[in-house]
Amino acid sequence: MNEYFRPNLWTNTPDILPFVLQEGGRPAFMIRVALAATLSPLYGIYSGYELCENEALPGREEYLDSEKYQYKKRDWNAPGNIKDWIARLNKIRKENRALQGYTNLRFHDAENDAILFYSKMTAARDNIILVVVNLDPHRKQNSFVYVPIESFGQMESDAYQVQDLLSGATYTWRGRRNYVELDPDVQPAHIFLVRR
Repeated sequence: MNEYFRPNLWTNTPDILPFVLQEGGRPAFMIRVALAATLSPLYGIYSGYELCENEALPGREEYLDSEKYQYKKRDWNAPGNIKDWIARLNKIRKENRALQGYTNLRFHDAENDAILFYSKMTAARDNIILVVVNLDPHRKQNSFVYVPIESFGQMESDAYQVQDLLSGATYTWRGRRNYVELDPDVQPAHIFLVRR
């Protein structure tokens, strides 16, 4: 079936404005697009997502002013937009073949339920991506995550570097268990490139 059907993740649609986007503010929009952009090689956003539009019909998962019923003129440079965040995600996707695959997604353990940790790597292991996402748009979260070092030939005692492709920061990690901390108001996700 996968020759014909491909997973396509959408952050939002013209019909549905999830409660998390209504209540989570700008960080929720950043979290949701980071998930969509890294979990599947094919994702979409509905117009206005870049501006964090979240006015809803009271008590419903519907837009107050849906474009289904009107043409909306937007200021694409309005304060609070996440255009740069989306552009960085798209650049990272383009430059990393591991993020372009459908069958290479693996989930890994984190000690905090508010932290989602997964990896994607090429078959040759020449492009290894680790993704850590804070699922809580309201609070800073931290956790130890368990890196699948055996899948890329590392020993428990080996040190290796992970470069955060979103911030540019590089960290030296050792073994499986490593610490992460994500503030949703600053950067709700890490997209690490493993350097060995």
